[in-house]
Amino acid sequence: MTDELTEAKRHQIKERLKNIQSLPTIPPIVAKLNKMVEDEDMTATRLGVVIERDQVLTSKLLKMVNSSFFGFPQRISTVSNALVLLGFNVIKTLIVTSSIFEVMQASDVGLWEHSLGCALISSSIARKKGIKNPEEISTAGLIHDLGKVVVRAELPEDFQQLIQYAEKNNVSISEAEQKLLGIMHPEIGAWLAKQWNLPPRLVIPIRFHHNPEQAPEFKDVCAIIHFSNILIRGLGFGYAGDPWVPPLEHSAWEKIKLGKNEMKELLDELELKLLELIDFTSDFTKNSKKEA
Repeated sequence: MTDELTEAKRHQIKERLKNIQSLPTIPPIVAKLNKMVEDEDMTATRLGVVIERDQVLTSKLLKMVNSSFFGFPQRISTVSNALVLLGFNVIKTLIVTSSIFEVMQASDVGLWEHSLGCALISSSIARKKGIKNPEEISTAGLIHDLGKVVVRAELPEDFQQLIQYAEKNNVSISEAEQKLLGIMHPEIGAWLAKQWNLPPRLVIPIRFHHNPEQAPEFKDVCAIIHFSNILIRGLGFGYAGDPWVPPLEHSAWEKIKLGKNEMKELLDELELKLLELIDFTSDFTKNSKKEA
């Protein structure tokens, strides 16, 4: 009977998520940009001009791409430069999720900081391992906990029950989700990312960041996000909803396999960058409050 109730709850939640109200749909500008990208003669400059017509969006994008988790040595001053350096998939994702970040900044700064920290570590590991498109991997780290934002914004009563259950029973949020909702935040986040037509290279790490070995493809990216999520929680930066550090999947570590010296370099690098990130989140939050 319990399994039947859980399955019924799972179905009910999926039905409610089909009619999302609080979270953004794809902005009209993204649909326009998608069509423009199909033109073989399209340039980053022309795409940048379209985005820059929206001053608020441009300001948010440039703030994000100049943040420490992307780690560019020189300041990026135009959207067209950002497109060249980051690629359309990353810029599109930042546009689509910009409202999500506002929800996080307003209601859950701890989760916002956790997500930024995960993005920072993901980028650093991808660069160390010479993986193609490290900025895209950083973006996957940035949105890996999208499902938690959805639950908080769209299912507030369920969210409060999850928090209470996790605290009372001394379990993780993920365990509470499985018990009470029958569906966990990775699946919810991946579902929404698909609704936004984000590429599989971003959707799949969202879905499998807790169990990367089960991913149908992009196992290396999933492994990086998996490890980065664990490391940032272990370092105590931000707050992902509970005090637990998830277990490390052995197969994921085998794909990353950082040596002793590489790990020391990574931790030394993070010490400075996380300090920069604290300044970034502080400034971003202050500016968001002023705009409101």
